[in-house]
Amino acid sequence: MNTIRSVCVYCGSSPGKDELYLKAGHVLGRTIAKAGLELIYGGGGKGIMGAVADGALRAGGRVTGIIPRFLMTKEATEAALQRLDDLVVTENMHQRKHMMFEKSDAFVALPGGIGTVEEIVEIMTWAQLGHHRKPIVFGNVGGFWNPMLALLDHMRDEGFIHTGHLVSPLVVDTAEAIVPAILVAGSTDGAPTEGVQSVIDKM
Repeated sequence: MNTIRSVCVYCGSSPGKDELYLKAGHVLGRTIAKAGLELIYGGGGKGIMGAVADGALRAGGRVTGIIPRFLMTKEATEAALQRLDDLVVTENMHQRKHMMFEKSDAFVALPGGIGTVEEIVEIMTWAQLGHHRKPIVFGNVGGFWNPMLALLDHMRDEGFIHTGHLVSPLVVDTAEAIVPAILVAGSTDGAPTEGVQSVIDKM
């Protein structure tokens, strides 16, 4: 059993074209806080990233931001950074990703760009290599991740994912259902099963 105390959220530092994405960020941040969990995120104060942090902070949650020094003026403002409970400034992206992994008990990918894809794929790679069994969730808001999920299925069908049982991210279509799905997955040792997915489908 994985005790879930913190949730890492990967997402865009831009708002995207659909207002649904920002709303999902706020909702996820709020539900993380309401569940008594800590939000671990990239430290930015803009876009979906900022919305997740704002949602958690407004709900009284604890928020830790981890940001490389060179991105501090690009993805955040001084005022936004001062709101955080804990701010970790790293020297590079590699340190940032490692610290986010170490501090988190579960991982969520909301809509985002190349950086978001790179981060969640690395987490799946580490799971495939047996380095962790922490829950991984695609927050498939508005079907955003459908092309990515189709690619993963294609890789599996073509024989390039040989340990698929270790790489079975949960797919959750609404922000409200993400935290409950993580808590269910955590109670089953982080290994997504048909039982877990059936619970999600009913949410």
